[in-house]
Amino acid sequence: MTMTATTKSTEFIQQEDQYGAHNYHPLDVVCTRGEGVYLTDVDGKQYMDFLAAYSAVNQGHNHPRIAAAMIQQIQTLALTSRAFRNDRFPPLLEKLCKITGFAKALLMNSGAEAVETAIKGIRKWAYDVKGVAPGQAEIIVAEGNFHGRTTTIVGFSTDPDSTTGFGPFTPGFRIVPYGDLKAVAAAITPNTAAIFMEPIQGEGGVLIPPAGFLKGLRKLADDNHCLLVLDEIQSGFGRTGKMFAFEHEGIRPDGITVGKALSGGFYPVSAFLSSKEVMDVFTPGIHGSTYGGNPLACAVATAALDVLIDEHLVERSAELGLHFKARLEGIKSKKVKAIRCRGLWAGIDLTDDAGPAKSYCYALKERGMLCKDTHVRTIRLAPPLVITKEQIDWAVDQLEAVLA
Repeated sequence: MTMTATTKSTEFIQQEDQYGAHNYHPLDVVCTRGEGVYLTDVDGKQYMDFLAAYSAVNQGHNHPRIAAAMIQQIQTLALTSRAFRNDRFPPLLEKLCKITGFAKALLMNSGAEAVETAIKGIRKWAYDVKGVAPGQAEIIVAEGNFHGRTTTIVGFSTDPDSTTGFGPFTPGFRIVPYGDLKAVAAAITPNTAAIFMEPIQGEGGVLIPPAGFLKGLRKLADDNHCLLVLDEIQSGFGRTGKMFAFEHEGIRPDGITVGKALSGGFYPVSAFLSSKEVMDVFTPGIHGSTYGGNPLACAVATAALDVLIDEHLVERSAELGLHFKARLEGIKSKKVKAIRCRGLWAGIDLTDDAGPAKSYCYALKERGMLCKDTHVRTIRLAPPLVITKEQIDWAVDQLEAVLA
């Protein structure tokens, strides 16, 4: 790399370091353009993106159809607030409900807001419908979860980085081992409002629960008159080879949270979706968002959903996911402890002797591939769903090289 190139990236990194809070430790690549599966940095180097903004850009970077919809809408009307109605909101609600199979949707912005909305809906349902005594509702959650960064949400995290220094926390959550049906059953009480979990733990390292776990959760919820709500913010919209990860076990939860790929990475759009019985607990004035359901967000989300369906990206994820899994499992390296893969989503656990996963992510960056580590020893892989078989092969070749 030339001195000029080094200086250009370094200037931005130093500027961010000086004026920004140090709440992230990103790889030192300063991106300026994106197209499909590729990102380009300020020095002109191109990288294949194998994180996809934590599944937000399932449709690929800067998809022209979503960009066109955003540009067209922003020239007409961007925001009204929910004090008034707009003509983009109702059609998106209908499209989202028909795609997901849920009766009603409540739109927010970030994924964390969708989770907060779900928590409020679950608790209100417990009091209004189930008859739990005021202030006594409990929600069962899983160890190793990641649902967002608000103080309520981190209060039921088991990650010390998420909890240390941020208490006191909101009560009402019971934490059980992920994938352990007996522990879930033991945690249920008459005050249990819901079981709320990720169908696959993304931040946890693409942790896939044992076969039958989701079916077991569905039965426990039915038998105990409580809700089953699943966080599909990362796992949804084709990431796992199904529109939603819960479909792999043929169940229907009572509600889901969605976000990220709902906008194709162009704009923060999220939602909580559930039945009429649950959604009817929301009445005017008890919950809302100035930007939630704004016309710009709705135009973007509508186009993003159309791209997923029209370009058969869910089916593409299922088909290419089989090849991806086979290639990953074919990696011959003593540094690899375990590989988990579902659709175009994988976690590679490294042995203790291999050292931290971050060093391999930096080595991959130098080879033109971007991915992210988690929990010290795990490399996460999640390319945009528009990736080709040839591009997958190239990426796995890079993995094999750095893990040799």
